[in-house]
Amino acid sequence: MISSATFRSLALSYPESEELPHFEKMSYRVRNKIFATLDDAVGKAMVKLSLIDQSVFCAIDSTVIYPVPGSWGKHGATFIELKFVTASILKDAIKHAYNNVAPASLIKIKTGAGRK
Repeated sequence: MISSATFRSLALSYPESEELPHFEKMSYRVRNKIFATLDDAVGKAMVKLSLIDQSVFCAIDSTVIYPVPGSWGKHGATFIELKFVTASILKDAIKHAYNNVAPASLIKIKTGAGRK
């Protein structure tokens, strides 16, 4: 089980990432673009992935990682059940979400390489 504190720590470990309220959730942003949200009340996170990344992560276990229902999911918004996801998969999903929205200059700082 991944705690909310662990999720926050991972999301905030990227350059210029910040935590801000977003309706009843907390959002994680880079230069005001949301790459993830956390809903403490239900133990669920959302990461913004490319459609290819979304399909790969959902193939791991679609009961733990799955598209957000409706049009948001069709654009890469992906739910993660924190109670069941492993730390390594969550860490990788957050990295992909950050890289999906961060400017290339910041991606190079953290990962040593630009976008795929």
